[in-house]
Amino acid sequence: MDRIIRYMLEEDEGFGDITSNAVVEKGKEISAQIVSKDEGILAGMDVIREVFEEYGIKVKFWLTDGTRISKNDLLMSVAGDARTILLLERTVLNLSMRMSGVATAANHYVELVKDYDVRVAGTRKTSPAIAKFDKYALGVGGADTHRFSLDDMVLIKDNHIAACGTPLEALLKAKSNVSFSKKIEIEVETLDDAVECVKNGADIVMLDNMSPSEVSEVIGKLNELNIRQSSLIEVSGGITDKTIVEYAKLGVDIISIGALTHSSRSLNFSMKF
Repeated sequence: MDRIIRYMLEEDEGFGDITSNAVVEKGKEISAQIVSKDEGILAGMDVIREVFEEYGIKVKFWLTDGTRISKNDLLMSVAGDARTILLLERTVLNLSMRMSGVATAANHYVELVKDYDVRVAGTRKTSPAIAKFDKYALGVGGADTHRFSLDDMVLIKDNHIAACGTPLEALLKAKSNVSFSKKIEIEVETLDDAVECVKNGADIVMLDNMSPSEVSEVIGKLNELNIRQSSLIEVSGGITDKTIVEYAKLGVDIISIGALTHSSRSLNFSMKF
């Protein structure tokens, strides 16, 4: 994450901040405030604090990650070299705005199903290079991060199955080739495949793009066979804040939603000297 932030700053600076160097006196000390122009869940304050402090800027928190914020809330005060603060300004604001947007989206969905025994999770549909920041923000918003990277667990998806054979064949290959220490999840699209994968020891079975009625049928069949508790059941694909409760009511264990990261709106913050 530190390496990515360094690149962000290098990308923004180019060969130097010619505006600040031209108009701001070298060595001038100033104080500034970061203020919210939006409402939501705050995330990224710990991250940007480290950036400021690494560059010798003093930081004072007013609100911390996970706080519900409103318009005009004072988030953070900074003090130090004016040119340095101007160099960092846009990068730290962009990152904290993005992270707060993801945390806000996650919290919105989590709150919708708080009365049900279900976990809301993100996916790997994150922004390139900043996936770990997106995942951090999901956690701040109360959602599960799901996999951080491909080495976290086995997740057999449709393209793996297409390259391998059937869902059951892919599952059995994974079980024979992967350490017992790794969980195995498999994506299925039919009732029969879901049942076969639960029977054959999948840790997690993801019901992909199934309607609530189709998911209900799968849960009912697993209960009928007395194997419902053998695997965690995850649902994913096109679930919105209008439909999430329908899925939660069915008794699934996990609801994963790519939109938490691929379609969340950044909050709006500003810095004032």
